Parts: sequence; C-alpha cells; structure tokens
Amino acid sequence: MRQEFIDQSIYRLEEWLPRVVKCLNELSEAQIWQRPNDRSNSVGNLVIHLCGNVRQYIISNLGNQPDTRDRDAEFAIRDGYDRQQLIEKLTETITQAVEVIRGMSTEDLMKERSVQGFRQTGINTIIHVVEHFSYHSGQIVFWTKLLNDIDMNFYGGLDLNVKNG
Repeated sequence: MRQEFIDQSIYRLEEWLPRVVKCLNELSEAQIWQRPNDRSNSVGNLVIHLCGNVRQYIISNLGNQPDTRDRDAEFAIRDGYDRQQLIEKLTETITQAVEVIRGMSTEDLMKERSVQGFRQTGINTIIHVVEHFSYHSGQIVFWTKLLNDIDMNFYGGLDLNVKNG
C-alpha cells in the first residue's frame, strides 16, 4: 500500500512536469510574464509558485531541509527568469521532491508535521502537493491555449473513447 501511494504520487507529478514544459516552450518570453489582469498571475508566476509550494511542503517539510520560501514574492515578480531558467528550476524542484517522496517510510507518511501553520501527516502533505501541482498546471495549460489558440495534444494518437469493461 505504501509503495503504491508513493508510485502514484510520483507518477502524477512526473506526468504534469513535461506538460508545463511544453507550455513554456509554446509561449514567447513576453507571454510567459503576461497577466490577463491585475488580479491574476502569469505563467511565470505560476511556475515560481509551484516551485515554492513543492519546495516548502515536500523538500523542506518532509525532506527536513531549511524553509526559505517567500510566498508573497512568488506572485509579485514580473520577470527575471527566462523560459530555460523556469524549466530548469521546475525540473530540479520536481526531481528533488521525487527523491524525498521515494524515500518516505510508512512512519514518515503517518507522522504529523506543521507546514504553513497546519498540522498534517506526510500522506496529507503529498496529496496536497500533487493536487496543487495539477491545479496550477491546468491553469498554465489553459492560459497557453488561450494565448496561442493551440491544441496541446498531450494524448497524441491515443483513443480516449475506450469503454470501461
């Protein structure tokens, strides 16, 4: 049961990472930092935010590394990272998080810790990160499709109309 949870959590993070990278590669440098309005975030902000969240919850909290996150700065930034830097930062963050998740024992998964003032188990922390990563990755995909009027073709050639049976 422990291994299945770990494997599926890692699978979902690694499933979304190349999709976000594909989006970054479809956008111009200007589009990466474009905001639809003052109350919304750019793709660049969302990538920086994902790195901050994954680092704080998984790498710092579960991996026992220092927590240096400045959450407000993730949303205030207007540029400063180019496409390649964002890709490298996100890829490195997910790689480190996967290493932490892969090394979690049953006791680690059940142990309660505090993150952002909330007490939660390792399992809850990992679930939060996976769903948070998926949520914001979906926003990045939507924004990319909206800006460029393109089909991201994530399932290229697969027949997704197969019936359950």
